[in-house]
Amino acid sequence: MTLAPEATSQIDAAALLTRQRAAFLREGAPSIQQRKDHLARLRAAVLAYRDELEAAVSADFGHRSRHETAVMELVGVIQSVDYLTRKLRRFMRPERRHVAFTYRSGKAYVEHQPKGVIGVMAPWNYPISLTLIPLATALAAGNRAMLKPSELTPRTSDVLKKLLTETFRPDEVAVVLGGPEVGAAFSGLPFDHLLFTGSTQVGRKVMKAASDHLVPVTLELGGKSPTVVARGQVNERTMGSIVFGKLANAGQTCVAPDYALVHEDDAEAFITQFDATVRRFYPAGPTSADYTSIVSHGHYERLKNLLEDARGKGARVIKAGNHPEHAANRVRTLAPTLVVSAGDEAAIMQEEIFGPILPVRTYRTMGEVIDYINARPRPLALYYFGNRDADGEELLARTTSGNVGINNTMMHVAQDDLPFGGIGPSGMGAYHGIEGFRAMSHAKGVFIQGRWNLPSLLRAPFGKFMDLALAATLKSRRLPPPETPAPGLHQGA
Repeated sequence: MTLAPEATSQIDAAALLTRQRAAFLREGAPSIQQRKDHLARLRAAVLAYRDELEAAVSADFGHRSRHETAVMELVGVIQSVDYLTRKLRRFMRPERRHVAFTYRSGKAYVEHQPKGVIGVMAPWNYPISLTLIPLATALAAGNRAMLKPSELTPRTSDVLKKLLTETFRPDEVAVVLGGPEVGAAFSGLPFDHLLFTGSTQVGRKVMKAASDHLVPVTLELGGKSPTVVARGQVNERTMGSIVFGKLANAGQTCVAPDYALVHEDDAEAFITQFDATVRRFYPAGPTSADYTSIVSHGHYERLKNLLEDARGKGARVIKAGNHPEHAANRVRTLAPTLVVSAGDEAAIMQEEIFGPILPVRTYRTMGEVIDYINARPRPLALYYFGNRDADGEELLARTTSGNVGINNTMMHVAQDDLPFGGIGPSGMGAYHGIEGFRAMSHAKGVFIQGRWNLPSLLRAPFGKFMDLALAATLKSRRLPPPETPAPGLHQGA
C-alpha cells in the first residue's frame, strides 16, 4: 500500500520528534558557546539566501517588494539573532532568590533549562520572520526545534527547508511541509512546547490538540486592533504612521490598525489626509512596485465581500490614492480603502480585516472610546495618537491589550527587549525579549541546605519549642484602616 504524501509527512513528523528528543536526552543542554554557534549559523544562512527568500515571497504573494520583505522580515530576523546573542549570558545566568530567615543558612536560586523540542507553526503573512524568530529563540534557550511553515507560501517554505537543512542536522532543526492535515497532526504531537501564530479560530483548534499531551502553548493570534486619534491630532505625522501600519504588506499584518476611532470634528480631515498620504506613499497607486498583492484568491474575495457587505449596510466606501486604469492588471491587488460609519452589524466591524481596508468611526468623548473597546474582545495591539494628557492616560489605564503603541503603529514589535503577545482571544503567552527565552525554558527552582538546619528543630516529637515557633510565625498583625473613597467615586456621583 502506498501512503499519500500528507500521511507520509505526518509519519515523518512523528519520527523526527522521536529523533530530536532522543538527541536532546543523549547530549543534554548545549553550552553557551554551542548556542551562539547555532545563532551564528542561522544568521549567516539567512544572509546567504537573502535574494532567494525575497524572490520566493514575491512569487508566493503575486507581488511583494524586495525592500518590504527585507525591512519587514529579514531585518527583524537579524536583529533578533544579534539581540539574543548579546543577551544570552545574562539570560542563562541562575537567579538568586530570597530565603526566609528560618532557612537563612540555605541558598535558593532559579535556573532556566531547555524544555527539549519546540514545535513552531508559522503563518503565511510574514513567512520568514514568523518562522525564524521563534526558531532563534528556541535555539537560544538550548532547545531543538521542528517547524511547520504555511502551505499558502509554498515557495518560501521550500527555500526555508533548503536553508535550514543545509545549516542544521535533522536532530537539531527540522522542517515539515504539508497542508492543513499535516498541520493538524503537527499540533497534536507531544512537543515540550508549541508556538502557534495565526488566526484565533485555528488557535483554538491548536490548543485543543496540544491539550491531549498537556503541551504548553504560546498562541500569537490577532483580532481587531483599534487606532484612537485624539481630537486635533489629525496631522502629517499621525497619518504617515497610520498609513504605514495599514498598508505595509497590504494590511496583511496581525498588528495592523484594524479600525480607527476619530473625533467627530476631525472626520473629514482624516479622510482627506489619509488620501493625500496614500498618494505620497504610492504615487502609482495599487500598481506601485512597493505595494503588495493579496496572498490568495480566497483572501482577495473575502476582502471584496467585506466591502460589499459594508456598502450594502449603508457605509460610505472610499478608495484612497491614485487608481490608474491598468491597476487591474496586477494580480489580486486591492486599492487602499476607507469604510466610513460602518455599523456594528457589518461584517467588517466583527471580523479581523487583514487587508488594506480601514473602517473609520467617530466619537465625542474618550469615555465612549473606552466603552467601545472594552465591549469587544481584547486586541493584540492598541494605538493612540495624542498627548499624554488625562484622556490618553485614562485610555491606557482602562483598556487591556497585548501591546500599545503611542504616536506610532507596529513599532513595538521591532523592540527586541519588549515581550510580544496577546491576551485572551488575541493570544496567550509572549515571546521576544527575555520573556521569549523564558517561555521556551523551564524555570527550575533549586534550594541548597546549609550546614545549619533550623527547620530540623521543628520535626516530631513536638513540644514547647514548636509552640513558641508557631506563635512567632503565626502572630496576628493589625490591619491598616480602609481607604476613604475619593469624592464622587463609588458613591453614585
